[in-house]
Amino acid sequence: MENFIVSARKYRPANFDMVIGQDSITHTLKSAIKSNHLAQTYLFCGPRGVGKTTCARIFAKTINCSNLGNNLEACDECESCLSFNSLRSFNIHELDAASNNKVEDIRSLNDQVRIPPQIGKYSIYIIDEVHMLSSSAFNAFLKTLEEPPSHAIFILATTEKHKIIPTILSRCQIFDFNRIRIEDIVGRLMYVAKNEGITAAEEALHIIGQKADGALRDALSIFDQIVSLSGKTITYKDVIENLNVLDYEYYFKTVDAALMGDVSSVLLTFNEVLEKGFDGHNFISGLNSHLRDLLVSKDESTLRLLEATPVIKKRYLQQTGKCPVDFLFKSLEIGNNCDLNYKGSKNPRLHIELSLIKLCTLMNGAEEQSEKKKSDSPQMNKIEEDIPLPSKSEIIREEVQLSGKKVINQEAKSGKHDPVIEKPSKTFSIKEIISEDIKPSEKHKERSVLNDPEVHLKPRVEFTPQAFETAWQEFTDHLKGEGTRIVSMFKSIRPELENDQTIKIHLSNAAQKDTFILNYKPKLINFLESRFILSDIDIETIVDLSETSEILYSDEQKLNYLINKYPILKDMKKTFNLDIT
Repeated sequence: MENFIVSARKYRPANFDMVIGQDSITHTLKSAIKSNHLAQTYLFCGPRGVGKTTCARIFAKTINCSNLGNNLEACDECESCLSFNSLRSFNIHELDAASNNKVEDIRSLNDQVRIPPQIGKYSIYIIDEVHMLSSSAFNAFLKTLEEPPSHAIFILATTEKHKIIPTILSRCQIFDFNRIRIEDIVGRLMYVAKNEGITAAEEALHIIGQKADGALRDALSIFDQIVSLSGKTITYKDVIENLNVLDYEYYFKTVDAALMGDVSSVLLTFNEVLEKGFDGHNFISGLNSHLRDLLVSKDESTLRLLEATPVIKKRYLQQTGKCPVDFLFKSLEIGNNCDLNYKGSKNPRLHIELSLIKLCTLMNGAEEQSEKKKSDSPQMNKIEEDIPLPSKSEIIREEVQLSGKKVINQEAKSGKHDPVIEKPSKTFSIKEIISEDIKPSEKHKERSVLNDPEVHLKPRVEFTPQAFETAWQEFTDHLKGEGTRIVSMFKSIRPELENDQTIKIHLSNAAQKDTFILNYKPKLINFLESRFILSDIDIETIVDLSETSEILYSDEQKLNYLINKYPILKDMKKTFNLDIT
């Protein structure tokens, strides 16, 4: 019985032209050989199964070949090529760094590097999985990499470049290998199937290429597995059953039913998927990929992102023509949220079913929105556009007037002026105690400017500078219940009337300005409009920095002041062992 050789070994590329999916790298290496610009150290990095070690072997064989042709490929006839093909070459050395990762192994390699080649020009050292070397081994390897003998060339291969120390990377020419495209994998599998006399459906090979995730070696291993199951004929059904892959049909059926709003059909399709033994998480993940493929099929410029056979592409184009773009966007959002929250759900099946029901309701919501837009009358829109918007000053004046009238009406109905404020009986706050002097006391609130009906019921008179001075004094007197700080602030304010339309309020600092604008400017406007006949009035605030007092108090002075004013603070300081910070 003939010994079976796996396809990954049997069809391993023997020259640069047979390497799949790494054209830029093979072209660069061939150019370096042609111009004789060979580096001392190369680093081949990339995912598994993309040809790193294969390219390293081809490169080593080619630079030692004594009869290179015009295409810069090894001749397979000279002694160097024959010894390489029969695995007896003494010029090409392979080292597995995963099992030889100690300092002693690297020291042995350093001693071996000094020996010149017996046949050929170079001694090539291929070190696979170089990231597995220990930090001590890396350091022992540094000097040899920096100043190797002229006949020595190192080719390092790794799948995890980030684990290699920077001092090693700086001494290498780095080549990043790409994942192999599905089209290239399918082409290679068709070549292998033809040589082996196997009939394979293109859709079946495409599923193998998707499952391989860009690794040609994995694709060839899966191909051998399928051949062992189905023999000389590979069908799409055999592949999806053997690889436990969900059929495209379920995703097409789900989207078609969701477009029609058929909740029952969608739930039955999902139930059929579960009965076949597939995981619900895999289903929702595959559905998200299907929706993504429908979205990229919407535009010709993104159609090339769809990795599928021509037959499947045609079906995607047919279905995406029925799907609005908004439906695809919202469906992807629902599917992504379902995927993210799947593991945290205590009832995963219900979690997915609710997401599928949401998909079915998307089209109904879109139809209702379109009907609502159609029902909007363009004449009504035109009338709304013709109505001018009120200015900001008019809006503020109306709000102040309405608030004043509302307060008067509420007091007239209730017969009371004082609002009742309930506070917790057994709780207190230092902030409340300290700020009591700036809050209006309950016994003086009946004299508040906004709460005094007598102020609003007085007949309005003409606005003059003399009348404004009298009104300002009355306004200040009404604020006596607001606290000593507010009263002292208004006593220091110097109002200035300009052009009978603008009142300038001179303040001492920015804090006073903020307090006046937020709390007392609306009250002043309301008070003036209740006293005088005004067409429009503007109040400007000005901060006089020159008059700001620069008196600074120490922390101890502030504490003594507060303790004298609030003796309870002294007990608190002693009880809680507080200190000044």
